[in-house]
This record gives sequence, structure tokens and C-alpha cells, in this order.
Amino acid sequence: MNHPAHNPDTRTLATVAHTAFFLLLGASLARFLLRHPGDPRTPWIIALSITLALLYVLGPALGAAPTARRLFWLGLVVTTWVVLVVLAPSFAWCAVPLFFTALRTLPPRAAIVLVALLTGLVVVAQLKLANAFDPNLLLAPPAVAALATAVFVHMERQAEAQRALIDDLIRTRRELAATERREGTLAERQRLSMEIHDTLAQNLSSQQMLLQAADRTWDTDPATARAHVRTATGIAAHGLSEARRLVHDLAPPELADGAGLADALRSLDAGPDIEVRFHLEGTPAPLPDRVQSALLRIAQGALANIREHSGARTAALTLSFLGDQVVLDIADDGHGFTEPPHLSAATPQRGHGLPAMRARVRQLGGTLTIESTPGEGTVLSAAIPLEPTA
Repeated sequence: MNHPAHNPDTRTLATVAHTAFFLLLGASLARFLLRHPGDPRTPWIIALSITLALLYVLGPALGAAPTARRLFWLGLVVTTWVVLVVLAPSFAWCAVPLFFTALRTLPPRAAIVLVALLTGLVVVAQLKLANAFDPNLLLAPPAVAALATAVFVHMERQAEAQRALIDDLIRTRRELAATERREGTLAERQRLSMEIHDTLAQNLSSQQMLLQAADRTWDTDPATARAHVRTATGIAAHGLSEARRLVHDLAPPELADGAGLADALRSLDAGPDIEVRFHLEGTPAPLPDRVQSALLRIAQGALANIREHSGARTAALTLSFLGDQVVLDIADDGHGFTEPPHLSAATPQRGHGLPAMRARVRQLGGTLTIESTPGEGTVLSAAIPLEPTA
């Protein structure tokens, strides 16, 4: 869920409010120095103005959430400003940016109460500065405060509604994708079950019948028994070719038609916002089909995780042939993490999840490692041993 502080409109409004605060603070200080030269309050006014400016600068570092530190900071800012207004009423107009700060920090009801109190102090300060009673000084500050509060509350409600809509859309998209994956998996399972039933199961049934018939006639009619055995052998050969065809159909399409693992990895992408680079190191050696398939699936899963979770701009795939093993490294420049994700193979995850990657590597006798540093990206490494060649 997007935080309100991440909304572009909120950031723009915050920038304008911060700029206005320092301009009003500087103008109020300049007005006091010009109107009251040599006043004994001057050192206090200057010291309090500097203190207020420094306190205000600390605000963004504390975030916008109403934490205890943030509330304590707001209390210091308001107290310093109140003392300034009591000593020099011209500082009253600095309250307008403080309205925005209070509305961002406090719950709505508490913020409105604080805005009302600040507005009352502004009215008192302006009437004190005036030589005679002016209705505008009594009515203008409450009107400005009410307008600023109404605009801010309206923007916050619109932003909250937009965030809720975006969250609903993201959740619906994920649910739809999960449903499509489940339907695709069920359809593939049904297709495979029909293929196995119509080919392998029928062939095995036929072989069983022929071998049973051969066993019954082996002593009385050896020629017929041998004919049954030869027919069963032919059916077994046909079943073996069918099994190989099924296995070939289950292989990744990127490796079809004799395409090598390097070419398949080079063709991968992680979406329009992420640049994927491929590097090949060492002398390429022939790899078993299951090793190629596992490494390709790991690369696809890692790129999916990078696209969805890392916030990266670039990803690098490095395939290294090291003689006795092949290593695939996937590195990204995303935000990283402090603790490695749980890699338990028993944890239910999607097909491209980390547990699935670890299971693929473990089946081939390899290892999967992850290294990550916050702000410096993540490196996933899959190392699979190779059988020595003659």
C-alpha cells in the first residue's frame, strides 16, 4: 500500500508549505528587527527564530506517522512558535504552514482542535498589532484556517480512496493471475492424464495381456508364445518413444529445437522497466536436459521476483562453466533486504518461488545461495555439479 507521503500531490503540497514557513519566518524576523531596533527582546527573538527553524528542519526526518517522537517534535515546534508570538505578534502568520504540519501529523479531530487554538492565537496577535479594531483581522484568520483544513482533508480523502482502489486492482490482478495459473495447471494435468491413459497405460495393458498369453502357451505352443513376446517387445518400444515424447513436451519451450541454455538465458527479460544483461564465462560444455531446464526455470523465477519485489533497474545473468560444475548467478540493483527469505521447501509458494528453486537445485545435487545488502541489491547463485566426461 502506498503511503500518503509517497503521493506526488502530497509531496508538492509539503514542499510549498515548508518553503512558505521559512519565508514567513524570515519576513517576521526582518519586520521585528526593522520595527524595533535596539529592543531588549531582540536576542530572544533571534534565538527563538533560529531554534524554530532548526526544529522545523528536523520534521521530515521523523516521517509523517504520528509516532511518539513526531508528536514530541510537534509539541516543541508549537510551543516555540507560541512564545515567539507572545513576544512578537508579527510571527503569527507562521501558523499557516503549521496548520499543514498538524493536519499531517495528528488524527483529524486532534488536528482540527489544534488548528482552532492556533487560529485563536493568530486573531489575538493580529488585533494586538492593529491600532484600531478591524473586523477583517477577526474574520480572516478563521476563514483561511477553515479553507486550508477543508482542502487538506478533501485531498487526503481523495488520496485514501485512490489508494484503496489501487490496492483492490492489485489484489484482483493477483487473484486473476492465480486463477489462470490454477486453470492452466489443471488443464495441463488433464491433458497429461489423457495422454498417459491413451498411450502408456494402453501399451502396458497390451504388454501384460501378451506376456500372460505367452506364459500360458509357452510349453504347449512355443512358436505362438515367442510371437506374443515379440509383439510385446514392439509395443514396449513404441511405449518408450511415447514416454520420450511426453518428456520432450514437458521441457521448457525456450530449449526446444536444440536451443542451448545460453541462448535461452540471453532471450529472457524482466519487463520494460528492467534491463537484463547476460554474461557467459568459461568454455561451454554440453549439459543434461534436466540441468538446462532447472537453470532456465530458476532464472525465470528469479527475474519474476526481481520484477515484483526488488524495485531494481538492471539485472545480470551470469552462466559460468567451471569444469566440474556449472553456476548461474542472478544479480540485481534493487533495495535488497536484511534477512534472507525463508527457503524451506515445505513452505507453499508459487511455482517460481524460492522454495521451488531450492528444490530444483537439490534434486540435482547442487546448492542455492542468496546474498543481499539493503540498498545494494541481491545476488542469487545456483551451483550444480557436473559428471566428469571421458
